[in-house]
Amino acid sequence: MGSFLPDLFDLPEPADFARELEKELVQVLDWWPEHLWDQEEKAWYGRMKGDGTLDPDHSRGVILYTRLLWTYSSAARIMNNSYYRQLADHTYRYIRRYFQDTEQGGLIWEVSAKGEVLADKKQIYAQAFGIYAYSEYYRLTGSLEALESALEWCHLVEVHSFDPDHGGYYEAFDREWNLLSDMRLSEKDANTAKTMNTHLHLLEAFTNLYRVAPSESLNNQLTKLIRLFLDIFIDPVEQRLILFFDTTWDRQEDLISYGHDIETSWLLLEAADALADPDLLVEAKSAALHLVEAVIGHGVAPQGGLWYERKGDQLDEDRHWWPQIEAVVGFINAWQLVGNPYYYLLAYRTWEYIKNHLIDHEHGEWFWSVDKHGIPNIKDDKAGPWKANYHNCRGCMELMHRLMT
Repeated sequence: MGSFLPDLFDLPEPADFARELEKELVQVLDWWPEHLWDQEEKAWYGRMKGDGTLDPDHSRGVILYTRLLWTYSSAARIMNNSYYRQLADHTYRYIRRYFQDTEQGGLIWEVSAKGEVLADKKQIYAQAFGIYAYSEYYRLTGSLEALESALEWCHLVEVHSFDPDHGGYYEAFDREWNLLSDMRLSEKDANTAKTMNTHLHLLEAFTNLYRVAPSESLNNQLTKLIRLFLDIFIDPVEQRLILFFDTTWDRQEDLISYGHDIETSWLLLEAADALADPDLLVEAKSAALHLVEAVIGHGVAPQGGLWYERKGDQLDEDRHWWPQIEAVVGFINAWQLVGNPYYYLLAYRTWEYIKNHLIDHEHGEWFWSVDKHGIPNIKDDKAGPWKANYHNCRGCMELMHRLMT
């Protein structure tokens, strides 16, 4: 890794690092309404192609909308920004009108640009983002309506998705909450009963909800999720995440996702910290550091940045936008845990990789990915169903908080 790691004395002070992040945060936050805002509908367009072409007739997905609601709710709260508050308000109203199922409960998957239902399945991943976004909107506004919906969805997830025999949560249901045979989150995912990814976003959602509405039942749900990561999802030998399982927790696919590994390292610790259980916190800290060390050992490219994933002997050397910013947070989290400046160095050099390769300085926002030579990918979306500003903005806000305190 030595080629992209200079002397420690070249690194900026944390406050200067934070100011760089804040500048980029504002640029991304402002780019979205300038390029993706449907002024007539007071809503977000569903997609912009990688070459910058707006696709105004594209469908609108619940993942895009809940992620945007979380982002602008969090930004409005942290930055005391009335414009971001307005965007959050409009996004919240759109979700309530078009994605909320008022008859069966929960959130449906996809609507047309005109608001017509295209897919009414209940993906648990989507319910998680709904809980995450609505609890954040409540933190901003104090809306009891939003909080009550988040609590309702948390209850529905527990009633319909939790496996009482083997633990964990099933992936997907139809509108009436009947288990689907095809439970895939996307075409690239394996069709398995339980996945790490859905559980990770339930973890962050329940953590955020617990901040604003702590209860014994939610404490139990969050504790069980943390234990699943400590006992099942993290491979005790390789110290990386296992991504796909059947009902009884037999592994289904040998795939390593370096971005998820390092994202989990700090979200797991955040969840344990919210519960204030000292024993669980000790375990979570140890797991976090082991995950980070494994990523450093196997997932950091010599030229900088995180490789995307590995399946068997096949390494995908592309650098996608979201694992890079998750890596910066994960490295800073490790630095704060043990004080080793090497983690701070890795964090800043990964941020430099983002600045030099992932940020689109000409047209704004971040590229979906770059290849191993640093060439941007303009085939995949600049914004769309699977690319909101949640990862990059959340990362910047999280880092600003950590570096300024």
